[in-house]
Formats: sequence, structure tokens, C-alpha cells
Amino acid sequence: MADVTAGAEFRVDCHVKVLNRDVVANARSAGLDAIVYAPHFTRLPEIRRRAEVFSSDDLLVIPAREVFTGSWRNRKHVLALGLSDPVPDFISLEAAMAEFERQDATVLIPHPEFLTVSLGEDDVRTYEETIDALEVYNPKHLPRDNRRARDIAESRSIPPFTSSYAHFASTVGAAYTAFDREFETEAEVLEALENGIGRRVVHATGLERWTTTAKELLHLGYENTWEKIDRLFLSGQEPTHANHIAYDGRFEDDAVY
Repeated sequence: MADVTAGAEFRVDCHVKVLNRDVVANARSAGLDAIVYAPHFTRLPEIRRRAEVFSSDDLLVIPAREVFTGSWRNRKHVLALGLSDPVPDFISLEAAMAEFERQDATVLIPHPEFLTVSLGEDDVRTYEETIDALEVYNPKHLPRDNRRARDIAESRSIPPFTSSYAHFASTVGAAYTAFDREFETEAEVLEALENGIGRRVVHATGLERWTTTAKELLHLGYENTWEKIDRLFLSGQEPTHANHIAYDGRFEDDAVY
């Protein structure tokens, strides 16, 4: 890991996809104080329930949604924390951002300009007043991708963050955001993200970094082949689809397919 200044701090892995006892154990072993739990295609009430089950005095688990805006061919992922109401996947980016703003959510941009699943620089420019932080290091990124992300954040004066983006328990803590003060509650963490409180981006280096990258990229390949086929053709409508009955028709006009 990169060096972190000694003294009071609060370490947050700002985006993990899995949550179980192994995740909690690895998070504690990595010295984390909190993780942000945002699994794919899972409704907000279920995310909140699991977050509460695994949250403790030793590890704060913050529920969040990585909303898939756009179509399967051109997805733009946005990570929203502090939601008061559920927001579905597969609505337009404009509709999602408007809903986040209405709910006064904390809006983070994961893996910018990465493949076809991310906001590009033009999107960031359009919504920079809504965006609270932008990910400048992601284990799935190659070095040039991370450099590009950092350039975007710096050019728009958007505070940085990082995460392990862990799809495996063993990846949790491979990257985290270290704030320069301690927090007690979820609300304090969200306020820090929104207000640009001092922070450092910390991540694994050397062999550990590249092992994490390889593992997560292999999972990305699975997500975009068999898992994608399963979701599109075998499993039926995703539980977070905008047209699902759970959303009571609120987002039908915003659905992109």
C-alpha cells in the first residue's frame, strides 16, 4: 500500500460488490473503518438490510446503489449513497441525475471513461455540479486509465476517491480512501465526500496490485459474457429494471429499453 500520514484518519473502501463474513474479516485486516456496499441489480431495501446485518462498531457498512443508466450497449454507471427512495437501472443518465439531486444523494463517479460502462469527460462536465467525487484509481484500470481519471478530476476540481470495486472478498481493501479525520456515522462520511474533506487515495502496489487487477478483469470478462447472456435471455427482467412492478410505474417514461 502507498504510505498514509500517521494520526487520526478514517479509511473507507468506497465501492464493494460483495458482503459476507469473509468481506468483514478482510476489511478489518486491511484496517478499514467502513465499506460502501453496492451490489449489482439488488434493490435498495435488500442492500440496506444486509448492510445493517454486517455493520458493527468495528466496521461501518454503508448501503449504496451503482445505478446502470443507459442501455446494455452504452451503460453509464453512477454510484449513489444516502438515497431515501429506490432508483432503478436502465433509465437515462439525465433522469438518474435529476432523481439523485431531488433526493440530495451523495453522487460518486466510478471508473470514468472505462470501456462502455462509464461517464465520459463530457458527461462529467455536464453534471459536475451534481457530482461529489470521482474515482481516480480502480483495480480494473490499467495505469493509463487511472492517469486519465485523475486528469479529469483535477481539470474539473472534483475531489478524488478510490475503491477496491471488489467482486471477491479477497479484493476488499486493495484500494481505499483515507480521510484525515475520524467519523462516527454514515452521515459524517457522506458529508466528508460531499464537502471535499482532506483525503488520500491508497492502493496496493507491485505484485499485489497486478494480482488484484488480473482477478477483477477476469471477473469483468465473465460479467460481460455468460452473466450478461443469463440476465438478458435466461433470467428474465432484472429486479432493478425501471419497468419492474416494484417501482410502481414511476420510471416507465425514463426507461431506455
